[in-house]
Amino acid sequence: MTDTFDDKRLERVLGRGDGVVRCLRFAALTVGLVLAGCAARPGPEVLNPVPTALPGAKMVTVYVATTAEREIPDSNIFANGRARSLNYAEFKISIPPRHQPGNIEWPIGNPDPAISFATVQQSILDKQTFERRVTSGASSSSRAKVGVFVHGFNTNFQEAVYRLAQMAADADVDGVPILFAWPSAAKATGYVADKEAVTYSRDRLAELLTTLSRKTSVEGINLIGHSMGAWLTVEALRQLRLARNDAAINRLNVILAAPDIDVDVFRSQMEVIGPLSPPMTVLVSRDDIALKISGKIAGERPRLGVLDVDDPRVQEAALKANLQIVDISSLKASDGFNHDRFARLAALHSRLTHAEVGGAGHDMRRAGAFIFNTVGTTLSTPFSLVGGAIAGE
Repeated sequence: MTDTFDDKRLERVLGRGDGVVRCLRFAALTVGLVLAGCAARPGPEVLNPVPTALPGAKMVTVYVATTAEREIPDSNIFANGRARSLNYAEFKISIPPRHQPGNIEWPIGNPDPAISFATVQQSILDKQTFERRVTSGASSSSRAKVGVFVHGFNTNFQEAVYRLAQMAADADVDGVPILFAWPSAAKATGYVADKEAVTYSRDRLAELLTTLSRKTSVEGINLIGHSMGAWLTVEALRQLRLARNDAAINRLNVILAAPDIDVDVFRSQMEVIGPLSPPMTVLVSRDDIALKISGKIAGERPRLGVLDVDDPRVQEAALKANLQIVDISSLKASDGFNHDRFARLAALHSRLTHAEVGGAGHDMRRAGAFIFNTVGTTLSTPFSLVGGAIAGE
């Protein structure tokens, strides 16, 4: 899908004013977004455990903290109802032997662990059990490495769980993946509802980050926010700074992937948050169609996730704010909107880690604006739980 509308041509054909043309243009974009979301979506049944696991399949345990309300008491079925406090869960996901990195092999009909992702175990957790398991979840070290993923717009609960399982499996790191799930309406026309849901959830994300940061058994916290989840992520950081919770912020390594944030709003947020160490990483793509549509919905307001890293003003702003802005347009997208490229970074973890160990001779996490080169070593995956090398800029 590309933006090929010509306002002046429409005016000549229709003989109508700017207001009508803008409405028609918005309607066309919205219809395109709706049609893109019409494919069959996985229901909560994909999280029902299968009777047996496939010997030799890769297993990933995903922990969940969510502001979504359980649709059925004592179940792990979540939709878009809002809970007054965090709910917790645990899922063990089987990854098929022929899994393609960056993809989710969704089950068709009954899950078959031989060819599709499959849930082999799930549990309802209380707060104390959740904290105990995530802080002792690393298998090869006494201190747990934790990654918190905040999903984006139009994402249902099971999609978010499987996306994090895919990224954790592809990265193959010794860490604890935690999904912070907020109650998305999970429909293309639910943009406003989703924005309200993330606003509702920002205090609870700040609460989760505070809890994790206070655990001495946690070595470090990678915080990854995608799309509208990036806005939620930055809002939670702002909440922490306003509460003078610098200790929590100092434990974080923050990555924003395709952030659906108004550029001026982000500038205002960062004035409160201040520079982070290591620098906050912002993954952008100039051809992200979903973010271009979002900008049009917002009244032609540019989004952070489509910044042009070749623009000297962007380069200067990145240095001034101690941001690491990286264009990942060279990565393959699978969603048709060029909006999910970040998910493929996890698959590059082993090659990038090898280059880091070999000593690329570059400052591991410096601020600036860069282009990701899939041939060279330019950026570590956010899921490597370590810094990345920047090269070839």
